[in-house]
Order: sequence, then structure tokens, then C-alpha cells
Amino acid sequence: MPNFCAALNCSRNSTHSVLAFFRFPRDPERCKKWVENCSRSDLKDKTPDHLNKYHRLCARHFEPNLITKTSPFRTVLKDNALPTVFDNPSLKRSNNETENKDAPEAKKSKSDSQSEPTKDDSEATTKEISESKNGDGVDSSPQVIDEETLNKEYLKSLFDVVMMMGTQNIPLHGHSDKEPRSKSFTPSNFQALLEYRINAGDEFLRKKFEGSPVNLEYCSSTQLQQMLEVIENCVREESLAEVKEGRFFSLVVDNLVEICGESRLPLFIRFVGKTNCLREEFVGFLPFEGDVEAITKRLIGEVTEKCGLDMQYCRGQAYLCSGVSAMKVKAVVARIAELHPLAVLTPCSSCSLNICLANTMTFTGVHLVMCTLKKLDAFFSKSPLLQNQLESAISIYYQGNEEKANVLKGACYLKWTEQHDTFEVAVDLLESLLLCMDSIHDNEDHKWSDEVAHNAFVISEALADFEFVMTLVVLKNTLSFSRAFGKNLQGQTNEVFFASSSLTAVLHSLNEVYENIEVYHEFWFEEAVNLAAALEIPVKVPRLYFRKRPTSGEEIQPETYYKEQVTLPVVSHVIKELSDLFSENHLKALKSLSLVPAIMGQLKFNTAEETSVDIYKDDLLNPDTFPAELHCWKIKWKHGTKDVVLPSTIYETLQLSDVKFFPNVCALLKVLYNLPVFALTNDKCSTAKQRLTAYLEDIPVHHRNKSMALFYINCAIKHDLDSMVEKYLKMYPDSEPSENRD
Repeated sequence: MPNFCAALNCSRNSTHSVLAFFRFPRDPERCKKWVENCSRSDLKDKTPDHLNKYHRLCARHFEPNLITKTSPFRTVLKDNALPTVFDNPSLKRSNNETENKDAPEAKKSKSDSQSEPTKDDSEATTKEISESKNGDGVDSSPQVIDEETLNKEYLKSLFDVVMMMGTQNIPLHGHSDKEPRSKSFTPSNFQALLEYRINAGDEFLRKKFEGSPVNLEYCSSTQLQQMLEVIENCVREESLAEVKEGRFFSLVVDNLVEICGESRLPLFIRFVGKTNCLREEFVGFLPFEGDVEAITKRLIGEVTEKCGLDMQYCRGQAYLCSGVSAMKVKAVVARIAELHPLAVLTPCSSCSLNICLANTMTFTGVHLVMCTLKKLDAFFSKSPLLQNQLESAISIYYQGNEEKANVLKGACYLKWTEQHDTFEVAVDLLESLLLCMDSIHDNEDHKWSDEVAHNAFVISEALADFEFVMTLVVLKNTLSFSRAFGKNLQGQTNEVFFASSSLTAVLHSLNEVYENIEVYHEFWFEEAVNLAAALEIPVKVPRLYFRKRPTSGEEIQPETYYKEQVTLPVVSHVIKELSDLFSENHLKALKSLSLVPAIMGQLKFNTAEETSVDIYKDDLLNPDTFPAELHCWKIKWKHGTKDVVLPSTIYETLQLSDVKFFPNVCALLKVLYNLPVFALTNDKCSTAKQRLTAYLEDIPVHHRNKSMALFYINCAIKHDLDSMVEKYLKMYPDSEPSENRD
């Protein structure tokens, strides 16, 4: 794109001038002075970064001795250079008379002036030209641009368009890739934007493709893929710079998605940044092909080769997959834990423990319940009118219990399908939900569209299935033992600490249920039967069961079937999953939270961290001095904190000015903070998952691109087009962008 001079009353631009154009400096004071001197009051409110990116001043506004030509193609300003040569009368009065008289002469001799080169934020690239000018100082000779400069500027234009499309969530292709282009050529979004840019005045793109056929692509698919790889590398390098500095990190694998026609796992990196905030960055999609060993090798390669991280510093893992994919991902996580024992498996703070436990079950009934809950969430989020319909149904069913009705109505606005008490709320809402769905499906007053009515019918069919009712009741009762435990895990740091001590009691209760499964199942089955009777749902064995098994002469009873196929598997799965999630190393890590001053105070400073932190002794800066340092840490908070509020979280503790005098304690707290079980510091640190969700919702499956998704999710990262061009030329030195186009 051509550069335009930002000075008042100056109409010069790079298309019709051979002058150098300089960026506004990023230094706030200098940038402010530039704005004042060029008399642009409308730019005063702009940030230095904005001005640096979008605004330029031409060389005519600087004294000749401030400009240096470091090469035939590059001109730079000296440090602290200020523009002083303007036709603005008010500015002339502020400068001394000598400077004003010499200004015209300075402008004429500017291109001949030379001085020692000095690096500055304000740089410009100039073209090799003939120096002939007319008497008025206006450029009259044609521009002569060397091939190297033209190629670099052309690549910069391509990178600029790709990055803009990525950050604005615009698909590269505006049509299906299967559309036969030979019949009717329809340019992709990328090609169309390049053409628009040429028409808008990008001389470098225009010169590159003058005389090309109208349907010739401006960038080949091969070159575009190469550019995407370069941008991916630059984005990862920038987003993970602080991880490499801090060394320690954790891995979080999200639910399976469809990208580029393949099933892929979104991969996130959690780490403690320079400001001691716990952050989460998206680093890419992992192909979900092959066996466990192949996926494990691929994941480790993604982390070490593409991200440049060392797996020996991985301290935690978490996965959010559901159903069949969860089994394979869990096996991958277990394999990584074998190779790197300190990469402990933990629950993820972004998902409640009970939902996580239910998602990992592969039983038919549980899958039916979880899919129906997702459909309910999507259904009611489409329109407030649907939410109002549900509230009306709740009011009808709970006419005699207004307090209970208000509680359930409030839960409907709080993402009730993702909470710790989801299954309890679902049981309480079941009658109201079925009443609501039947009303919408009947559509007597023609209030709803055909699509909404059909979706309501599909959901009502699931709700009216006894397998759904029985499984929901079993999940509610089984997971009631872990509800408080899971809620504490997502609570304050002291709640997480004390939750680690209550796991034994949770497992003891569940094991008691397992040992007395006959008794518990009898009560749960009776509850499900009563609920089904209220809804007029017949109690029966699922139809699929009879199709899978040949007739044996004996008819299985529903109570026996659901004990063997639902109650027993669910209880045993929860026990095993909790045992796997809270390994010995994980529990030791949680017990090390006693280093947080507020927890030390609650324990009356009677703690024994030395044994629990043994697993992290190699992560300490000086393990030999840790016992003495720990003693001083306890004394500091025990005797020197009268009328002082003790820090209650890891983040608050790391913000203390004197924590640097306890290097081992500080290092250990940072390692612990990486674990996925801890909530991210604030909303600014947790945008990656939100932007991934937005990308998947906004972009159709056949238009998704793993690279463009990476740019969109990491759109806040600053990018340097010049460095991208240089990296591209190094990675692909033999690439000829003007040739071999598809």
C-alpha cells in the first residue's frame, strides 16, 4: 500500500514520490512531539503503537543532517530526530529565524546529506531511482525498482493480507474447495482481497502482476502454505517467549474438533508469565490419527520441535475430551506421565469435576445424557423467548413452591449444564423441560419455526426415554459424593488445599456404595421409576439391548439390566477416575500449598512442607538451603504480621516485594501455579479458549484452517511483517513467487 505523509497540508505519497517515509516513533514523548509539530490535533488521542503502525512523515519535514542513507534501498533517522520543516506558520514562529530561512535549502540538499548511521524506530525503504527533478522540486522521472526490493515489498503485502484475514476471522476460501473452477472461476477471499488491494493502489502487487490473465492467482497454493507456516512459527515464537524464559509449563488438551477435514485436538500451554499471572496460550491442533504411541510421539514433537519447549519442564496435564476420544487421550496422557513423571494428570479448572468425570464415561446411557444436556444448552441459548417458555413451564410445575421455582429459574441463567450440581438440577427440571419441549413441538399458536419445533421434538424424545431417566438418577446420586470435593477444587487456594485431604473420605464413601451396590441400586431404581411414572414414561429395557443379543429364552428384568449396565459401571468408573486424577505426586503438589501464608496461618504454622516438596527438589534454585529458608519464611509470617492480612493465593504471594529474598519458596510456588487445577489469574489470561469457541462457531467446517485459527486466537500478539519476510526468504530461498502459480 502507498504511504501518505501525515503532516498538515502535505499531499506527498510514496506512489508519486521517491522520498523516504518515516514511521512515528514508539517512544511516547517523541511521538507526542511529532504530532505537535505536524499540526495534527486529530492524532493526539492515538497511541504511539497506532501511530507507528499507520502513520508516516515524509523526509521533507526533517533537517538533512538528521537523515542517513545506510544503503541504496534504506534510509533511517538519527536518534531523537524531530520534524521541524513545515509550512505551518504557527510552527514557524516557534522555531528560530535561522532554521526557517535554511529550511528550503535543506529540503533541496536532503538526498545528498550523509552522516553516521543510527538505528531508530523510524525507518523507511527507498527505491533506486534517477535523480532528475523539475525546477519546483517535484519528482518527474520514472521509478526504477530493483527486483529484490520489489519481491520483499510484494511478500510484505501478501503477509499483511493473510494476517488481516486471520485476525478478522475471514476464511481464506469463499467457496467450497470442491467447486470446479474450470467451469466458473470464483476467486477465493484471499485472491479477491489481493485484487482489491491492487486496485486501491498497491504498486508492488500491481507491478508484479501487470499483464497477467484475469483468472491467474496472485499467490499459489504452495506459496500460501509456506507463508502460513512462517506466520505460525512467528506467532508461536512470540506467544511462548515468556514460557521459555520461565521454563515450566503444563499441557491442556481440549475436545476433539474437525479442522481441514481431519479430527484434531486443540492444544494449550499454561505457564506463569513475567508478571506472575497464570496464562493459557493456544499453540495449535494435534492430528488425532494412529495408535496411542503415534499420538504421544506427535504431541511431544509438537511441544519440543514446533513450540521449542523442553518436556522435562512439563509439570502438569489435563484433558477435556469426552466419550470414546477421551479413552485414547487418557492413554496418551498416561504414556507421557510414564516418560515424565512430574507431568502429573489433574482436573482442569475450566471444567467442573463432575462434568469431567461424566464426560470420560463411554456407556450408552451416559452418552445419551451428556449429549442431551449439550442440546438443551444450545437450544435455549438461541433465543430469550425459548428461555421464557422454560420459565413458564417451571412456574406451572412448581405452583405450590415459589421458592424452589425461583431457584431453578436462576440456575437456568447460570449455565446449569456445566456446574457441579448439574445432575441434581437436571432431575429437578426434568418435568418442566419435558412440558416445555412438548409445548414448543405442538406449536399450536405457530409461534416457533419448523426448525425449533423439530429440535424440541428430538430433545423431548430423549427426555422421555427411561434409559435417560435411570442414567440421570444414577449420575446424580453417584456424583453427589464428589460434588463438594469438586467445588472446593475450583474454589480459593485454601479450599483447594483442604480438598486434597478430603479425597480419602470421598473414595471411602464411593467404595462403600460399590460394596453395597445391591442396596443402593434398589433405592436409585425406585427413584427413577417414580420419576418416570410422574412423566408417564414406561419402564423398559432399551431396544438396542435386544438387537445386540440373541434371544436366550430368559427375559431380563429392567432392574437387573440397569444395575449391570449403568449403576455398577458408573460407580466403578468414578472410583477409578478419581484415583487416576489424584495420584500421589498430584496430592503432594496440593499439600505444598501450605507455603501460602494464609494457609500457614490457618494451620497455626504447624506444617511439614519438606516431605511434600521432595518431588520438586530439582526445580529449586538451591535445594540445600531450602530447610533454612523455609524456617525463615514461617518466622516472617508468624511473628511479623500483626494486623496484616496474609496473602491467600499463590498470585498474591508472588506479588510481594520481599518474596525475592526467598528464592526457593518463590520458585516452588511458580512451579505449583502451573498445574491446570488452578484457575487462571483473570479474564485477560483466559481468552484463548473463548476465541477458539468463537472460531469454531463462526467458521463452517469446510472453511476451517488450522493456521488461520491460530492467528485469530492469538490476534493480540504483535507481528512484524519485515521479520516475517526475512524468515520466509531464509526458509524458502529458492521460492519464486511470480512463477509456478496454480
